[in-house]
Amino acid sequence: MYRPRRQDREERAVPPSYNAYNSRTADKFVVRLPAGMRERIGEVAKNHHRSMNSEIISRLEDSLSLEEGEGSMLIHSDSLSASEQQMLKAFRKLANMQQKALVDLISVKPTLKDRGQLAEAKVA
Repeated sequence: MYRPRRQDREERAVPPSYNAYNSRTADKFVVRLPAGMRERIGEVAKNHHRSMNSEIISRLEDSLSLEEGEGSMLIHSDSLSASEQQMLKAFRKLANMQQKALVDLISVKPTLKDRGQLAEAKVA
């Protein structure tokens, strides 16, 4: 099997000024997972249509941003009802794309037809 000489490999190395993220330049860290966790991560990643690596990174980013105060509303806040706490827990488990789609869905202003149906429902 042909293996390039060290000098050849060094010439093709990515220059230090190249800041783009890729698997060669990314910081790597080995993690020991408890039994069964790899499979659980794999299933969740599959359901969210992303790689296991992307799923792990997304979850770490979410966790760190909450800790840094970006998600300052705690799930167990006294200002939230039990159903709001339940919705917030479920919402935080969704992938970012799913969260955005849900926000878009509930942010849509009702049409005149929708308002008429609401008025009819109140009368009944």
